[in-house]
Amino acid sequence: MSEAALDEPRFTLEDLKALVANDMQRVNQVITDNLASHVVLINQLSQHIILSGGKRLRPMLVLLVARSCGYRGENDALLAAVIEFIHTATLLHDDVVDDSEMRRGQESASQIWGNEAAVLVGDYLYSRAFQMMVRAESMHIMSLLSDATNTIAQGEVLQLLNVNDPNTSEEKYYEVIYGKTACLFEAATQIGAILGNSDAETEAAMANFGKHLGTAFQLVDDALDYSADSEELGKNVGDDLAEGKPTLPLIYAIQKADPEQSELVRNAIKQGGLDHIDEITAIIKQTGALDYTFQQAQAEAGKAKAAIRSLPESEYKQALTFLADYAVERRF
Repeated sequence: MSEAALDEPRFTLEDLKALVANDMQRVNQVITDNLASHVVLINQLSQHIILSGGKRLRPMLVLLVARSCGYRGENDALLAAVIEFIHTATLLHDDVVDDSEMRRGQESASQIWGNEAAVLVGDYLYSRAFQMMVRAESMHIMSLLSDATNTIAQGEVLQLLNVNDPNTSEEKYYEVIYGKTACLFEAATQIGAILGNSDAETEAAMANFGKHLGTAFQLVDDALDYSADSEELGKNVGDDLAEGKPTLPLIYAIQKADPEQSELVRNAIKQGGLDHIDEITAIIKQTGALDYTFQQAQAEAGKAKAAIRSLPESEYKQALTFLADYAVERRF
């Protein structure tokens, strides 16, 4: 590495926010304009979750990749909002399925308005997203998003089948996190490339970037469920165990723990709940399961960075590289 490279200031989260600030204002305006409904409950519930914060990472990826690929039009904001609506719909449905009490550090919509309202407003956001994507007038993008939403639904069903199953393999686990998380990241980055009229090779590379980035984020989320605190995490620590979800830290701990410890973890997955959370957390740390999970996330981030190597140098490429590092360095 050259001396100049060593002296070059590192791209930061503040740099990222400043870079996308104006474009994200456009996205937020599209979101606000398209949330409106004459049904008051839809307005209240959808605004509660969409306007409650969150990283807005998926819509940001549409913007960054589109800019990296030379796009300078207006449909990036429209499609970034579509991605956020689809993501929000999945959150509303997830909170019902998981009976979650918290979302983004506050009471979940299903806890406030009930499961019925949360499911129906989730459906509303899905259908609104499809209304909006038609405006982009791209059959390629509509096909991509239709496939992505179907894959997300399959991932959620597969996760449901794995609940309380301590025999879930790493392969099945990765299939779940592709469907529930990485798939929408992949769609967001591929859309950015399509907007930029990229060639097939670049489009595939951008899709791979999103897939590996999304996988890294989910791996870290699953590790943080046993290593962060509730205030930082925005949900209750140990929620995955309480719901009987066999995530990678638990799967690895079962493989590496002694027979007695392994059986304790297996029973905790079967039964759900938090009766043995302290013991389970100790086993996870003792077996190196957290380190292993973070290492897998680091490997995925490395693949993401490799996927964008051919992009021309720009501050947008810097931002994408930063996000790959941020995915594994964050602690909430």
